[in-house]
Amino acid sequence: MKVTIKEVAKEANVSTSTVSRVISDSPQISERTKEQVREVINKLKYKPNAIARSLANSKSRIIGVVLPNESQDLITNPFFIQAMKGMSGYAQSKKYYLMYAFSEDEKSESDYINNFITSNLVDGVCLLRARSDDKSIKDLKKWGFPFVVIGRPEESEDMLWVDNDNFQATYNLVNEFIKKGHKDIAFLGAKNEWNVSKDRLKGYKVACEINGILVQDKNVIMTSEFGEQEGMNGAIKLLDNSDPTAIIVEDDILAFGVLKVLKQRNIKNIEVVGFNNSPLAEFQNPPLSSVDINAKELGYYAAKILIDSLEHNEILINHYIIDSKLIKRESFK
Repeated sequence: MKVTIKEVAKEANVSTSTVSRVISDSPQISERTKEQVREVINKLKYKPNAIARSLANSKSRIIGVVLPNESQDLITNPFFIQAMKGMSGYAQSKKYYLMYAFSEDEKSESDYINNFITSNLVDGVCLLRARSDDKSIKDLKKWGFPFVVIGRPEESEDMLWVDNDNFQATYNLVNEFIKKGHKDIAFLGAKNEWNVSKDRLKGYKVACEINGILVQDKNVIMTSEFGEQEGMNGAIKLLDNSDPTAIIVEDDILAFGVLKVLKQRNIKNIEVVGFNNSPLAEFQNPPLSSVDINAKELGYYAAKILIDSLEHNEILINHYIIDSKLIKRESFK
């Protein structure tokens, strides 16, 4: 049978409120009383109810994590698993818990945000992407509710966020291709309303322009979703209208589709690089080169910057930029 706080109080000969304060390490309770109560807690193997404690302390030590619809296929899109691992690692070290919510669309995401804000069950919220005119960010800012974004927000001042330098990563990729003699470089991405997509596309365009390469509309394909089928559809459209010698693909899942189309058409002279360094990348045919964005670190530092601000009641630093690295395999030697 589960031991209650009343039983602990009775055994220790104190009130239930005193037991609660001891659990919260309140400075109002003497060290002698704390020691006495803790001995009883250990003796009875009492486990405090997390929700009850949050109501008593006005602090839940829970972070609400809102995942976009793309995260639901966690097998083919392991970015979210790695980011969640990173968040869990830091949260556990600070004795915080994570509560996950999978949104179907912008409306359901907004509903989750409002529930998190009004329920008092979470101390802060983590969003795993940033998009243009983001309603979730607007709602959180309007209520003054603590939150962090994995991704660069449009208005990043006085906000907590963590990201790679996506502009620079794609800029560097174009230069890598140019060094190898490529001049017909294409870009295939998705979700053009997401800031990460904007930054990667901008890096591609600026690098091309600086190197005297004309960016043609037919060499830029943006799909509506991140998925292997969308990657195949995008590759077919690209190859039917242009003759690139290299393709930068915004996400590995899209790139898997590109590689399938190249194989179907027996095209072997187009080099391909993706993003996210999925564990499945090395098992493609040919093995896919990819930019490792260190998703686990993104999650770790997102949790860190949010929890640190909650613990200190102030913003000590408002963002982290996580390094990325090109992992070369057969699709780009």
